[in-house]
Amino acid sequence: MSNDIKIKKGLDIKLKGAAEKATENAIISNFCTVRPEDFHSIIPKLIVKESAKVKAGEAIFYNKSNDAMLFASPVSGEVLEIVRGPKRRVDAIKIQADKEQSFKDFGTFNLESADSNAVKAHLLASGCWPFIKQRPYDVIANPDKAPKAIFISGYASAPLVADLDYVLQGKEAQLQAAVTALGKMTDGSVHVCVGKNSNSPLAGLNGITLHTVSGPHPSGNVGTQINKIDPVNKGEVVWTVNAQDLVIIGELLLTGKFNAERIVALVGSSVKKPRYFKTKIGSEVATMVYDNGVDKEGNDRIISGNVLSGKQVKPDGALDYYSNTITVIPEGDDYELFGWNKPVFNKISTSRAMTFSWLTPNKKYELDTNTNGEHRAFVMTGNYEEVFPLDIYPLQILKACMYSDLDEMEALGMYEVAPEDFALTEFVCVSKQPHQEIIRKGLDVMIKEIG
Repeated sequence: MSNDIKIKKGLDIKLKGAAEKATENAIISNFCTVRPEDFHSIIPKLIVKESAKVKAGEAIFYNKSNDAMLFASPVSGEVLEIVRGPKRRVDAIKIQADKEQSFKDFGTFNLESADSNAVKAHLLASGCWPFIKQRPYDVIANPDKAPKAIFISGYASAPLVADLDYVLQGKEAQLQAAVTALGKMTDGSVHVCVGKNSNSPLAGLNGITLHTVSGPHPSGNVGTQINKIDPVNKGEVVWTVNAQDLVIIGELLLTGKFNAERIVALVGSSVKKPRYFKTKIGSEVATMVYDNGVDKEGNDRIISGNVLSGKQVKPDGALDYYSNTITVIPEGDDYELFGWNKPVFNKISTSRAMTFSWLTPNKKYELDTNTNGEHRAFVMTGNYEEVFPLDIYPLQILKACMYSDLDEMEALGMYEVAPEDFALTEFVCVSKQPHQEIIRKGLDVMIKEIG
């Protein structure tokens, strides 16, 4: 099998506001917020109480269904508040960060002599296990079931996302340590995908199967790469790890410290100086957004993640656990008079009906969040298949999720998809259906009924 993956179906959405390749230290955040909702399907059981002192890397809660799976504090400080929702659900743990950070010492790890069980136990105890996710279901990996392969995407193709070649520079030692550890936990390959003609630090690692990827988005999605390299069938499991999370895992193995540092791209047409910031997981977004040219009085939406699959956060919100991009774009809460009945030159569309973006394929656009239409029943247009490169019928699997037909979901390939794989079909949907939400609910039904 060729190690070159060429994606033809997809759509590159070119937007204004890409980050300049310059990194600054973000203003040190006074608070760090960890939200259990970032860890889908996990029921948290608290270890700490309000006013407790914690070190960076110290466990603050564990998974109710597996008490060995610990979740660590990204910073040292005092637990300021435990925010609860309905039925005393834990919504957030807010920590007031120390000026001088202190770390829990897990000790350096001897990778040469360690076996699979030792690596697994170390990652679980140190709070690094949540960085490892699995397909099926796109949830934190079950440590009791070995994967047939592990996938790492070193190529980011979504609009305005952080350039992984840039943010991983100089981190080769940590990347190698993490990949070596992951390789001990599978009898299969550790598949690493990088962009064609890129200069990725991942390309020079030992113990990996390297693939080059080219083509439009979603070529950088790990789900696309899994589908083209080693699809997931019923009863099989593969693990996935974000490239930047490898650095945190590797540093823990080499130094014994859980250093939740992130290089985050602040991007979007509402940002006057798009660039990179060095910060911590869970830091306040305001420490980067409002000190970098974003108008406090502006009508903008702040997104933790990319514009297609990120999560909206409030101005006093925090960077979520897995994102390395903060996007700020105009809020689309206005309406155009006769917007449906006049030529459109300033929007992207896969249709040629009254839209002309196909005439200028390299033009960059300043888009807002307006859906340009209202929710309605599915319309059979064939648009989904034009931007969906997986060997799956997108419309049929969406409908199967809506009426919870488990047999049909299994037959159509539900085991290998995640919500982000349907971000583009949602973008081009003339029916304005929430595709990612539909897929997530379908996966939740499968977890409950099949396990």
